Amino acid sequence: MTFFDVLRNALLAGFGVQEKVKEFIDELVKKGELSESQGAKLVKEWSEKADKSSEHFSSTLSDIISKTMEKMPLATKDDLDKMHDILNALAVRVNKLEGIKGEELKKG
Repeated sequence: MTFFDVLRNALLAGFGVQEKVKEFIDELVKKGELSESQGAKLVKEWSEKADKSSEHFSSTLSDIISKTMEKMPLATKDDLDKMHDILNALAVRVNKLEGIKGEELKKG
């Protein structure tokens, strides 16, 4: 199982837990153990906490990925743009040289 499979499963589990909590609170409201306003308040509070946890998880994961990427010898977009410019300049020079040699061969 890859890292991304584990991450996907964790996120799906989180969504499942959120749905189960809502169902549980709805059941308490149906049984009369909570009023509708209390149930709505609990769902709202739990959702806000879940959102904060999700944001924290996202931020932490993003930091981990960024730090990992920094350690890897990968070319950045800037590096690739510079390499593209160099290749274009070399292609122009090669074309000029081939054009000169081609002219010389035709004359000879």
